[in-house]
Amino acid sequence: MTKHPQALKVVIADDETPARSRVRDLLEDCASSFPIELVGEAASGRELLALLGKTPADVVLLDIRMPEMDGLEAAQHLLKFPEPPAVIFTTAYNDHALQAFELHALDYLVKPIRLRRLHDALTRARAITPLSLDVLQRIAPEPRKHLSVQERGKVILIAVSDIRYLRAELKYVTVRTATREHLVEESLSRLEQEFTDQFVRIHRSCLVARAHIMGFDKESGDAGDSHWAVKLHGLDDRLPVSRRQQHIVKEFGRSLL
Repeated sequence: MTKHPQALKVVIADDETPARSRVRDLLEDCASSFPIELVGEAASGRELLALLGKTPADVVLLDIRMPEMDGLEAAQHLLKFPEPPAVIFTTAYNDHALQAFELHALDYLVKPIRLRRLHDALTRARAITPLSLDVLQRIAPEPRKHLSVQERGKVILIAVSDIRYLRAELKYVTVRTATREHLVEESLSRLEQEFTDQFVRIHRSCLVARAHIMGFDKESGDAGDSHWAVKLHGLDDRLPVSRRQQHIVKEFGRSLL
């Protein structure tokens, strides 16, 4: 595979070395039909995001099952790039989960990958249905382990376990960790649905991390009234709890005793 101005730039993402080697060989065979340039390989979702931050690609051959960050989560973070690559998922498991891929017109290859199937998938690559966060979240078996944001041309990962609260700010959501804030362009209600076990709503525009709740204080308002405010690990701020959500004070108060 030699460099060519019109070459299809491809990245292989798979945690198994033999699997990457096989795909590399198949790409060599495909290159006899149309120009292909292998611009990089990654052994994990994190490596893939770091690679694409430096080296743009047209297509990613992305293994679904990888440790730390699986292919479905990595694909969601790819959407944060200004020009996300087309994604062709690869999997060794030809099971019912693939019905969801077919339903949403997501391209995939079942291992062991055959030359003809890879050739056809790459031929279609530029016309592949663009990925959507909504579709990927619907077919993902479990919530993401990270949120992501693009900063200075790079995709920054934010571990969900580090997040103290999520607060709606117009069309963005402020993601607060113990050390800083990030802005993500996602819906607070969608985040609440995805992370219902990790976060609880304290008022209309704010979710707090269940694991980081330290307790509740009673605070006085300007009009002489009082309200509950939640204390979170690592933050000096106290976040107000709305009257409608006062029940969480009792629920969490019992668990914190």
